[in-house]
Amino acid sequence: MPSADHDLGPQNLRVPAQTVTREPSDRSPEHAEPSRFIPHVQGLRAIAVLAVVLYHFWPGRVTGGYIGVDVFFVISGFLITSHLMRELSATGTVRLGQFWARRARRLLPASLLVLLFCAVVVMSPYLMPTSALPNEVREILASTFYVENWYLALNSADYLNHSGDPTTVQHYWSLSLEEQFYVMWPLIMLLAAWVAVKWLRGSRRRAVIVALGIVSVASLAFCIVFTITDPAPAYFVTFGRMWQFGVGAMVALIPLLRVRNAIGSFVLGWGGILVLVYVIFTYDGQTPFPGYNAILPTLGAAAIIAAANADRWWYPTRILSIRPAQFVGDISYSLYLWHWPLIIIAPSVPFWGLTIYHRVALLVLCFVLAWLTKRFVEDPVRGWKVLTSRPARVTLWSSLAAMIVVALVAGTAWLVNAPLYSQGTRDIAQLQQDPPECFGAVSVLDPSCADAEFAGTILPAPGFAGIDRPSDERCFVQLTDSRPVSCEFGSDEPDAPRVALIGDSHAYQLLSTFQRMADDNGWHLVTWFKGACPWNTTPLATPGAFGAACTEWRDRVQSAIDDADLDAVFTAAIATTPYSSAGYPSSHDAAVAGYQDAWSTVLDRGIPVISVVDNPVWETDPNKCLRTRDVAECDAPKTDVLVAEDPLRDAASGIDGVTLLDFTEVFCSAEVCEPVVGGANVYRDQDHLTVTFADTLAPWYTEAIETALARRVTP
Repeated sequence: MPSADHDLGPQNLRVPAQTVTREPSDRSPEHAEPSRFIPHVQGLRAIAVLAVVLYHFWPGRVTGGYIGVDVFFVISGFLITSHLMRELSATGTVRLGQFWARRARRLLPASLLVLLFCAVVVMSPYLMPTSALPNEVREILASTFYVENWYLALNSADYLNHSGDPTTVQHYWSLSLEEQFYVMWPLIMLLAAWVAVKWLRGSRRRAVIVALGIVSVASLAFCIVFTITDPAPAYFVTFGRMWQFGVGAMVALIPLLRVRNAIGSFVLGWGGILVLVYVIFTYDGQTPFPGYNAILPTLGAAAIIAAANADRWWYPTRILSIRPAQFVGDISYSLYLWHWPLIIIAPSVPFWGLTIYHRVALLVLCFVLAWLTKRFVEDPVRGWKVLTSRPARVTLWSSLAAMIVVALVAGTAWLVNAPLYSQGTRDIAQLQQDPPECFGAVSVLDPSCADAEFAGTILPAPGFAGIDRPSDERCFVQLTDSRPVSCEFGSDEPDAPRVALIGDSHAYQLLSTFQRMADDNGWHLVTWFKGACPWNTTPLATPGAFGAACTEWRDRVQSAIDDADLDAVFTAAIATTPYSSAGYPSSHDAAVAGYQDAWSTVLDRGIPVISVVDNPVWETDPNKCLRTRDVAECDAPKTDVLVAEDPLRDAASGIDGVTLLDFTEVFCSAEVCEPVVGGANVYRDQDHLTVTFADTLAPWYTEAIETALARRVTP
């Protein structure tokens, strides 16, 4: 067995014994100084958590509140590095087991409690749609073992643009990243100190600064490049965020960065606060992030930490140390844990609305739960003698056991509901094969159904609407993917009419319906889809990689269309797409011109174009209401959900060869839009149609395409 001097495993990585005596820099007052920063750092925690919470409650108002997470990373880098450096300087090592055990006692009790709560909620079809079951269980497991950020990165979740169906535990991505930081950071510091003393005979502190500096610079470069090339996973990937911890670490390690001068501290502190306020209210989901845009809030947070002077009441250090700020900072961890699950669950709670009063009440409930968790879970468990008086491995093994318990509860939630989930998917398939008479759009558009009445049964059931979507996802590209992916369906006969379906997710939502139409009518169907990227030549008002990818995708698809032998083109798009004004009086005018320009490339070849006015876009998934309330209570004012000026409508006006379908009368009456039409559940989320409902529009889609084909083949 090797001796301790040669055993360089993580638990025993230690500088040689003869170097344990303090260096001159370790005896200086600066070494212990970070403890003076705790009060106003606690206040900075309050700013960070309030930014995130208010962003999730009112994303349209606090548009950049997500930067609160970046502030947390800087704070963690500062505090943890301070702690580790003190121990490393005093003892020549870091007792990793003790460090990780303290972190576990501090973070896991509240974290696992909320995860356990979410796992129990998943068991109830009344609080969570059954269609969400697989994702909920997978993400609870990923969060329990602190790999949620990697799960989201690998699944290309778009956090800022709220793509997909967020789970109750999606916010655990940042906690997962922090836990990974707690594992890696002390190892980097230990390795740097060991190399400096063993081989370079240098200062431990300087070696740590150099090592962390190199890691931080490399991380920042990676973050900027990766955000440009692939922004969705870049938001979650661990190494792309390490530089933010590193910025906090530099403030902790370099005394010159901590400003004691009264004027300098005043300017630095208030400057940092103003920077944070600026980004909280100016950044939004279209801001390329993290990348270089994360530098501003990161430096703003570092500036506030570095402002050391607290001599006057109007200094930021004193303002951030007042009791309300300290209270919010004290409960910030539990507040962060609780707020997101409650936001996701609340709309499904019977009798709970979405008014401003309900939101404020929910926010108050978040604070109450956070305080109770801090008071009765966080603080007591951290001091349990049964753990603190024993070796670190007792805490670590106990933590693992608790994590396994949560995982087992989540697994039980799946086992309990899996049969119901499977039955629901079978029912939807059967419904699509054999729908009732006068069902869905037919009840409005077919005169013979004028006297038909809704029997009270919603199909598919609101808890299953989320899975009623096109299944062929290989045909759909998203985010920064600019590949002109094409799929082909239907007849392979040489003389089969060739119909193209092109557009964003509102075109893709019709894929399953058009596949059946192609099979039934002997067409050859070819498709091109890209999320949030309509077939239009006007650039999006989305800077960075996504906008560039959309432009590239359009160009490549246009080349494919130019080379394709087509007889008709059908296109659709969401009406709320943000377009650049591109030199026109308004973005609307630019979008209209862009559609006409794109269509002209096929119209000039005699190929007809069919399009459709967009369906309503709801503020939140109406299925959340349908699961707990009467159908009539879930209607929405027409002016709130239907875009009045759909550029597709204006683009098609007066253009020869273009057919425009308008099903507004199906979705809406004179005053309201309805989530259920003729017994059919219209939406699978807040703006996409269920395949079941789209199928009920198939006769009218077919008629429009057949008419266009007739014009094509008969000049």
